[in-house]
Amino acid sequence: MTITINAAFDSGNIVVDAIDGTSARLSIRKDRDSDFFQWFHFRVSCAVGDALELAITGLDASAYPDGWPRYAARASYDRDCWFRLDTSYDAGTLTIRHTAESPVLYIAYFAPFSMERHHDLVASIAECEGVTYRCLGTSLEGQPIDCLEMGNGDTQVWLYARQHPGESMAEWWIEGALEKLTDPADPHARSLLKKCRFHIVPNMNPDGSCRGHLRTNFAGVNLNREWDNPTAARSPEVLCVRNAMDETGVDWAMDVHGDEAIPAVFIAGFEGIPSLKPEQLQKYKAFQTALAANTPDFQVELGYSESAPGKANLSMSTTQLAERFGAVSMTIEMPFKDNDDLPDPVAGWSPERSKLLAHACLATLDQML
Repeated sequence: MTITINAAFDSGNIVVDAIDGTSARLSIRKDRDSDFFQWFHFRVSCAVGDALELAITGLDASAYPDGWPRYAARASYDRDCWFRLDTSYDAGTLTIRHTAESPVLYIAYFAPFSMERHHDLVASIAECEGVTYRCLGTSLEGQPIDCLEMGNGDTQVWLYARQHPGESMAEWWIEGALEKLTDPADPHARSLLKKCRFHIVPNMNPDGSCRGHLRTNFAGVNLNREWDNPTAARSPEVLCVRNAMDETGVDWAMDVHGDEAIPAVFIAGFEGIPSLKPEQLQKYKAFQTALAANTPDFQVELGYSESAPGKANLSMSTTQLAERFGAVSMTIEMPFKDNDDLPDPVAGWSPERSKLLAHACLATLDQML
């Protein structure tokens, strides 16, 4: 029997170059009007017991070739429980092997967070007591940029995710944050809602999410390089969010992402901004230290190098918000591989761990305030 492979669905991305029985040669479609590619998500139809061998080729030219060594593809039979597959990488080809236990198998770069789940999340949280919903604007393809707001305090906190749509762990993090903040029994949530006003944007790039992009919007634009000069023609998603931030001000901000190469959870800051204030940097460093104490899933040894004084890239949200508002802003990075400090051979880094990391981040913010 010959298998069939399809990616014509929400966030799907694969090109079928050849199929021979239960083996296939595949490649990844580039983001629209862009050279970025790394995200894949497709469905295999087969027979139970088929020995699948799926080779994704051309990856030496992908956005982050260093992300493939030691990486393992994720799979699910029910699109709810995701697990890692036997995966190897050599000379630009990622080879996935698996003996099928069901006639339909979904395979992805990381557990997807579908637009249907996004709309379910927004609808359910908007019904919670004390929550206000706002549509900040629309994407280039007309999708809403949803914002959920809650809390009665003076400290303005912005949480936002999926500027890079292929980093789906970011919206799992947001789901965890929203679940914690709307739990009336959670003491950290109750404390935070007295101190803060939260503005939460679960998905800043719905067009790229639907299209199976790794990093860009409909126009092939990397939204996290638009924050110094967003425009309605290129990056309305950033423009509407930044305009809303100008209305409220920003005291704390967390921009949630995934990193392809580094097998750890870490944060990146704003050390190189021109108007860096000592107390601003002190709060950021204190948050980093406290988060490492609060969860063993976070560490401070691995991460990005700091910008030289005055040399920060202000087109990125974390540095732009720190410079623009004097905010304590940060980029939270989770791994596509696994957390080497606490590896999980079955699931690797997972939606569940992403959500628990959000819980730890909010508990740490409560301590900081």
